[in-house]
Amino acid sequence: MKKLAFLTAVLAITAAGMAHAEERRITVDAAGTVQAAPDMATITLGVTNEDPQASAAMQATSEAVTQILTRLDDMGVEARDVQTRDLSLSPVWTGRNSSGDRPEISGFVASNSVLVRVRDLTQLGTIMDAVIQDGANDFGGLNFGVQDPAPLQAEARAKAVGEATAKAEQLAQAANVTLGPVQQISEQVGGSFPVAQMRAVNMSEAGSVPVAGGEISVSVNVTMEFGISD
Repeated sequence: MKKLAFLTAVLAITAAGMAHAEERRITVDAAGTVQAAPDMATITLGVTNEDPQASAAMQATSEAVTQILTRLDDMGVEARDVQTRDLSLSPVWTGRNSSGDRPEISGFVASNSVLVRVRDLTQLGTIMDAVIQDGANDFGGLNFGVQDPAPLQAEARAKAVGEATAKAEQLAQAANVTLGPVQQISEQVGGSFPVAQMRAVNMSEAGSVPVAGGEISVSVNVTMEFGISD
């Protein structure tokens, strides 16, 4: 019985010591951010047509989109960089009138939207002007980015770790303790792709479209846990 009580006491002391050791940590969060000029743009454009006949609305839309896709191919945009995002056909309802008649279908709206990735930014304005001429009348937005974000992420990660380490050293000095080795690191990669954006507009009213790439921002957030040396 005495031996069992002794072992129980030893285990309790050991567990308390481990818990105390686990509490001797300094945990910090830090972020590293890198800005760079974009080398790629993504635009979402579309064609919408309305007609009393569903087939006519869809045919007009399909013909315009076919012409746009052909133009993009002629301008050197690769097939992998063009993707249909939405294809829809919806009825147009007339509202309920004062006599209480039920709404009726007065026509149909056909829409087709396409996402286009432009890897040569010098061609961006020319491409946008061309698709407007070919019938694009909806514009879902313009985003700038980079084709290979890995080097920017690596630079941002190094900045975040450096910032976190500096914070931990400051905290240890302020608390009059000695900073120990790193116990754990976790990260979350984020970024503003892009920093610069163009608002959605009606492309049929855009005319010659000016674009400005600005900069994109890549960020990495890290959480680092340091031990405290005795």
